[in-house]
Amino acid sequence: MKYYAGIDLGGTNIASGIVDEQYRILGRGKLKTAVPRPAEELVADIAKTVRMAAEDAGIAFEQIEEVGMGLPGTADPIAGTLEYANNLFISDLPIRDMVQKELGLPVCIGNDASAAAVGEALAGAAKGYRDVIVVTLGTGIGGGMLLDGKLYEGFNYAAGEIGHMGVVVDGRPCTCGRRGCLETYCSATGLVTSTREAMERHPESVMWQLAGSLDQVSGRTAFDAMRRQDAAGTRVVEEYIRCLAYGIANVINICTPEVVVMGGGVSREGETLLEPLRRLTAREVYAKNPQRQTAIVCAQLGNDAGIIGAAFLREAMGLSREALGA
Repeated sequence: MKYYAGIDLGGTNIASGIVDEQYRILGRGKLKTAVPRPAEELVADIAKTVRMAAEDAGIAFEQIEEVGMGLPGTADPIAGTLEYANNLFISDLPIRDMVQKELGLPVCIGNDASAAAVGEALAGAAKGYRDVIVVTLGTGIGGGMLLDGKLYEGFNYAAGEIGHMGVVVDGRPCTCGRRGCLETYCSATGLVTSTREAMERHPESVMWQLAGSLDQVSGRTAFDAMRRQDAAGTRVVEEYIRCLAYGIANVINICTPEVVVMGGGVSREGETLLEPLRRLTAREVYAKNPQRQTAIVCAQLGNDAGIIGAAFLREAMGLSREALGA
């Protein structure tokens, strides 16, 4: 049996797992990302989570074949550089070589949503499909694409940044430098912002009871308020889904995938999110043949998709170990 390490580096957590050849996660390690901070400290904690995962899996560290990392931004797997990750406040970091030095193992890097797409295609909701878009609704919004069964990242490895598609001209400022990005409205962070704005306008809203204060608002607050028939919370959710549908329809009109897989924390709302999302997206897509519509489904693997996909990133990219400088 061969073992691989997959790392999902997010804006909030570093999550690592030991994955076997059947795409099962055998052990886990997790620490807070805690950015901004010195890159050396971050890399040391990344390496620590891999060692934690190996211990949790009950295998010797030396049994790990190689390591894959899903990163929240533009990552060049050949140069080994995290070129830009706005939510980590990082640019031009030679992260592959730094992690390789810490672990003494071959390391492949790629975009985190691309890793999630690989994971869902290998073992989750996209298994059996050849044209797949995975959208992750987390601290930011990521996107991964498999076109004709192959991971597509573009010539500069920046394809799939769905979160930085503009949806509102001169809208909310985004950490990427643009204004009105889908991420500023439909990430978990954007949803929290919208919820707080609604609470400030509506002191009578049940959202105050649910959250207690503006500092305690989460991505669930508005959805929970909607379930209690709160008018302000309901409007937040409706506007959130309407904006998300607008963005998803844009992606479908460009790529016409067989399936769009919704992942990330907000996707845990399940059909409460997906049923209206499908309905609103259907109004916006150009192709109207009811027999050939893109399916919109919930990710099956949750946060595990990024770990599983990261472990097999090199294979999905068709790269040799030599190409990674290993």
